[in-house]
Amino acid sequence: MSTSGSQSQPIATQTANLRWLPWVVRIVALLSLVLILYVVVSFTMNDRPAKTKNTQMTHTITRNDLIVTVTEQGTLESSNNTEIKCKIRGFHTVTWVVEVGTIVKQGDELVRLDTKVLEENKSLGETNKNTAEATLERTKADVRKAEIALEAYRKKNGRFDAQLKTIDEAIEIAQKRLITSREILEDTKKLYAKGFVNGFELEADRFVVTQNQLELQLQQNQRQVLINYTKKMQLATLEGELDASQTKLKSDQANRDMEVFKLNRAIAELESSIIRAPKDGLVIYPSAAEWKETPDITEGATVRKDQTLLLMPDLKKMQIKVGVHESVVDNMEVGCEAIVRIGERVLRSKVSRIANVTKPAGWWTGNVVKYDTIIELPEEDNLKPGMSAEIEIVLAEHRNVTTIPVAAVLETEDGSFCWVDTEEGPIKRSLELGDSNDVFIQVKDGVTEGEKVILNPLAFVDEAQQEAQRLFVDAAM
Repeated sequence: MSTSGSQSQPIATQTANLRWLPWVVRIVALLSLVLILYVVVSFTMNDRPAKTKNTQMTHTITRNDLIVTVTEQGTLESSNNTEIKCKIRGFHTVTWVVEVGTIVKQGDELVRLDTKVLEENKSLGETNKNTAEATLERTKADVRKAEIALEAYRKKNGRFDAQLKTIDEAIEIAQKRLITSREILEDTKKLYAKGFVNGFELEADRFVVTQNQLELQLQQNQRQVLINYTKKMQLATLEGELDASQTKLKSDQANRDMEVFKLNRAIAELESSIIRAPKDGLVIYPSAAEWKETPDITEGATVRKDQTLLLMPDLKKMQIKVGVHESVVDNMEVGCEAIVRIGERVLRSKVSRIANVTKPAGWWTGNVVKYDTIIELPEEDNLKPGMSAEIEIVLAEHRNVTTIPVAAVLETEDGSFCWVDTEEGPIKRSLELGDSNDVFIQVKDGVTEGEKVILNPLAFVDEAQQEAQRLFVDAAM
């Protein structure tokens, strides 16, 4: 019955209760964890049998050489790669690619690209080139005609001179007609005075004189118009036609040159659809991005202009690129010794370059921030790109220093401590520490040579266990 009653509560009330549930669960879980730890530690402290010196693991403090290193994994690559790139504009499909790791000779085929579009471009380029050349020839003829027309108008005894001569001849004829008509009029006037002709004949001769005067004046006006206006207008027209033809000629020449360039480019791109080896050597694929499982260059893949399709590495100049964690990179510098292990071989080299900017972090790197570091390898036979290597970079070397095992040190917010094994029992010591590796830490102050420190104090020293319990409780609160 109680179950059905709880189910009948209003939805708003249930929602309000659920809001506090995560915090309640967290507090209960935390208190339970603290209680369990307290019970376990108390049981261990009170019920375990007393330990003797023989059950405690100790280490005698000595002076040693401490070498601080960082170990990373990497793969070999060449520092001098010949890049095989796509030289064709646009996007194209790979129809065949050489198998990775193949040893090729200069001139061997490496990649073939689909040629259908390239063949169409070549055919279209030939048509456009022929059309442009025909247009250019027509324009050349137009320019020549314009030059001839202008020359024919300007030169001596040309069109202008012929027109001017025709008008001058017409003026001369009109002048002679006028003189003749005036002489006839004078004779008619004398005959009219003597009564030999009537007034109609006299008026008719006067009209002829007037007509010849007008004709002469018309021819003289035409001469002035020809010299002052028609000639200038005709010259401007002919010169404009010549300039226009010459400008069009330049345009057509540029267009023809462009079409020739496009055709030559189409031919070159068609030839470049088969990519050949520029030299003898090994062929490898470019490294795929870290989030990709396969390289970009496969049969059926689409590639673009200037994309690196293949690499031909120089096997005499090999290197390793590793990512060094940001917490370590500040302690590393160019020239640090690097011990490279490739299978059974051990090579000694140095750090040659450290990136100033971190490589991008992402989900594929676990959001770990690292800096690319280059280790150049000495010339060695049978080194190939892609080989796995373990690189141990020496960060520091401390000679004849006091050291303590890492397992003997307990680090807290109040500092670092160890417990020295004495006749009276374990004694807590505060430590001033220096560099460390995975096994030992340099001790600047706190213990002296010959003293014995307890290893894993949390397992054997009650005080260390209480310190750890206090740290845990403080962190939980």
